[in-house]
Amino acid sequence: MQLIITDAWLAKSRAIHLSGAKLMLAIVGLSFCLMLLSAVLYHWVFLKGAREGWPIVGTLVRLVVKDEFAQRDRFMRENIDVMARKLGEMQAKVLQLESLGERVSSLAGVNPADMKMKPGQGGALIAGRELSLDELQATLAELDQLTNQRTDLMTVIESRLFEQRIKKMMVPTQAPVPNASLGSIFGWRIDPITGQSALHTGLDFSAETGASIFSAAGGVVVAQEYHSQYGNMIEIDHGNGLISRYAHSSKVFVKKGDLIKRGQKIAEVGTTGRSTGPHLHFEVLVQGVPQDPQKFLNAGRNLPASTALSQR
Repeated sequence: MQLIITDAWLAKSRAIHLSGAKLMLAIVGLSFCLMLLSAVLYHWVFLKGAREGWPIVGTLVRLVVKDEFAQRDRFMRENIDVMARKLGEMQAKVLQLESLGERVSSLAGVNPADMKMKPGQGGALIAGRELSLDELQATLAELDQLTNQRTDLMTVIESRLFEQRIKKMMVPTQAPVPNASLGSIFGWRIDPITGQSALHTGLDFSAETGASIFSAAGGVVVAQEYHSQYGNMIEIDHGNGLISRYAHSSKVFVKKGDLIKRGQKIAEVGTTGRSTGPHLHFEVLVQGVPQDPQKFLNAGRNLPASTALSQR
């Protein structure tokens, strides 16, 4: 880069040649000088003027500081207002959760009073002062403690409902052969083979050979064998001395010791053993004593739709 300097008095000109490195050093030096000059001016005018009480400088400093504090206060207030609105939304949700917890706890047999439920609150809305940060933090801490209590309550309710559901799933209330016509019922009848009066200890479901047989409840297979009277027989233990029996099957798909789910296919209809035609002989025994299976199946049909679906 070339600079030409002209002297009007002497009518002379002088040329100065600057390389790229020299030009860069000149720019850096000029920038440094400007920064140093700015710092000196700031120190001398603003700081010294503020200490010595210069009217104009002091006023400028006060305005700058006042505006800075105003912006900071406005920023904090806006954030506190946003947090207060969120807190109000959380409190409303907690109140809804409390109402739901009271209804669910009654279904689970849990007394809400035992869980130290917070009493209801309400009243006319009268606008008051804005919340401070300390008040907001205290309210959040109280809300956190309240949610912990609700978590404990819901945990107890979940455990109780799960226990009830398991018990219901272990009771044979599901029809073992869906949509099958009912033949002989439980009780005394004329035996179809001997023609004499005899006790029928179960229900006969008439169906075609090969029709699916489903477990009436969950449990463990305690017997899977061929019986001279029952033919291919399956017995499932549901706990508490409750056993369901399935007889005359043509095919069996489970074995002793298997864990069975409610509604699981365990066999197919047949006519093995002492039988006059294809059907399922279904029994329910409590402590080894035959019971009327129809009572259990009726109980299953009378369950609410939501409960019946949850048992499948």
